[in-house]
Amino acid sequence: MLFTNQQLRTIREHALSMDKERQITQEVLDILYDHRLFHLFVPDELEGRMTPLPEATRIFQESARIDGNLGWLVTIGAGGGFFAAMMNPEVSRGVFAYREAVIAGSGMPSGTATRVEGGYVVNGSWRYCSGSTYATTYTANAVIEPAPNRNDAVSSSAPGESEIRSFILNPEQIDILADWNAFGLRATGSHTISAVDAFVPDDMTFLLTETKGYERETIYRYPFLPFAQVSFAGVAAGIAEHFLEAAEVLAVQRGSSSYVIGKLEECKAALEQAMSVFYVTVEKSWEELLRVGGLSAETEAEVTAKSIAAANTALSCGQQLFPLLGLSAAMEDAEVNRCWRDLQTACSHALLRNFS
Repeated sequence: MLFTNQQLRTIREHALSMDKERQITQEVLDILYDHRLFHLFVPDELEGRMTPLPEATRIFQESARIDGNLGWLVTIGAGGGFFAAMMNPEVSRGVFAYREAVIAGSGMPSGTATRVEGGYVVNGSWRYCSGSTYATTYTANAVIEPAPNRNDAVSSSAPGESEIRSFILNPEQIDILADWNAFGLRATGSHTISAVDAFVPDDMTFLLTETKGYERETIYRYPFLPFAQVSFAGVAAGIAEHFLEAAEVLAVQRGSSSYVIGKLEECKAALEQAMSVFYVTVEKSWEELLRVGGLSAETEAEVTAKSIAAANTALSCGQQLFPLLGLSAAMEDAEVNRCWRDLQTACSHALLRNFS
């Protein structure tokens, strides 16, 4: 069991107020800190609890089954540990090696950076930065503006391409625009962050394609796109499990028809089957990584396909059952309603959608 019974009660007791107030509580954050759940992909020597991806994904799923906001924030916060290998080791220690350390940020290169002596001046804004309200460090991608004299510029990009670099920003360099008004995952603090003329020294920047340390850690060799899809699929499944639990309680209370009960059982079985196939695929990919040091293109494609399929099955549970649960389920305070909203929101992420 991931949490003690008392911790489970605390999280569930805070779930409604977190949804209403659009903010995770300090009590719940302290539970996450105590279990080092933001450090699942941080090396042990940096006060992390390095965890194989299949095991971490089950943690994401269990966290999301308890509460969707919890699962999303654990997953996003833990994912920031991926950057430990891309930073200079001494910088990684300063960023990660303490109890409350957690990164919030965005992968979209929606900022610009100008080269100056000793570093860069960064400007821009970045949307959907989950965990923004309690992050201790922020990361953001920015396009490097051409230097006045290109002969003096150091660029890692190919001719004709824009160079994109990642920047490590401190809380005092960031402004938060509280614009996360989604109807689900309300407590994730997925707001827009912005920086104005923020100076970032050279050693506080990194490239997503360059490893600077901790090469022995297996997780850092897992391709980032399928890594993210696996993680998000685990969250979607956990929220769906919670939705099905809450739907069953409501259906029994309402004395629902055999059709509704039958549909509920169908959804349970479909989700269990999809997740069984999903975890077989994830486990096989992890074994391949351990065996040969990388994933084949075929394995990456299979991981992506099974992740999207699992998320689609989770989403289908909500789409099929929610309309059958009556007006009680339409009330925002209802547990099943919160789960349904969280499920819709999580599965709206671009990495879990399939337009083919």
